[in-house]
Amino acid sequence: MIIEKIIGPLPDRDSDKPIETVPFEWFEQNNKILKKVSSSGADIGLRLSEPLYDGAILFEDNDKIIALSLKPCELTKVNASSMREMGRVCFELGNRHLPLSIGDAWVCTPYDSPTFEHLRKLGFSCERITEKFTPEAAARGHRHHHE
Repeated sequence: MIIEKIIGPLPDRDSDKPIETVPFEWFEQNNKILKKVSSSGADIGLRLSEPLYDGAILFEDNDKIIALSLKPCELTKVNASSMREMGRVCFELGNRHLPLSIGDAWVCTPYDSPTFEHLRKLGFSCERITEKFTPEAAARGHRHHHE
């Protein structure tokens, strides 16, 4: 089955239809072409012009719904106790060109041991967690312009 358009988000209400899921990784969100396998073992080809997101409906008929499911991954969660600390941690992670997810008092980035240890040595309160990760849109890549 080849999917070329996302129908929309899964409804918040309960549905009688079974939901078949198509798992994807956070770093695949902006891929335009992917080959995936659904939870029932069906081959699914994605050829989309929009980013993937958790709960996006790819297909629906009278018998079932096929929807995307973002896979949890290991993350470094840094708790920030002040605006100054939040700025410092975002500066450190930004210097490493890492994708971020930002909350009111925390920042998450995909886990890697050197970054985790670096942040701890700088005195940040870090923990290793497993959750779904959706990076901030503005934090996805950039360029340096040198004239």
